[in-house]
Amino acid sequence: MKIHIKYMVSLRCKMAVKEELDKLKLKHTSIELGEVNLKKDITGDDREYLRKGLLKKGLELIDDKKSQLIEKTKTIIIELIHYSEENPKINYSDYISEKLDYNYNHLSSLFSEVTGTTIVNYIIINKIERVKELLLYDELTLTEISLLMEYSSVAHLSHQFKKITGLTPTYFKKMKQYKKRIMLEEL
Repeated sequence: MKIHIKYMVSLRCKMAVKEELDKLKLKHTSIELGEVNLKKDITGDDREYLRKGLLKKGLELIDDKKSQLIEKTKTIIIELIHYSEENPKINYSDYISEKLDYNYNHLSSLFSEVTGTTIVNYIIINKIERVKELLLYDELTLTEISLLMEYSSVAHLSHQFKKITGLTPTYFKKMKQYKKRIMLEEL
């Protein structure tokens, strides 16, 4: 049985989910970002205990199909931008559509309807958060970050960065007190 979990976007979230499953002695075959494969169906009581336990950790069980599809879309974007070693050889829309086996126009309109933002904007916000992280590590030049994040130029990256944060990447890097990133769960 597969269950879907909202706001599950990091290794820490996966560990929190595993902890809750272990408390309830629910056996699982896999725990991935956004979903868990259980070995058997979950009872109503166990489901409610799991729901309450996850809520205490800032996570939510997702029951309706629309929300599940939105969370899967978000998970694909987060995995791709924040955790993937390589960027896809095709554009984001084709990649997402292929991974979910849905028409991109359908996904896009559903995403906008439910979240109030577009998939493209969600991708940009995630890319900027990843750029912030890379800037804070201070291991790559802005040119290298631009290439890694698939921007056409440093100028394009800088323009998007300033549009989202109100700061230039260079100024952001210099600011000590602003070095707080937005948690992935809040995107």
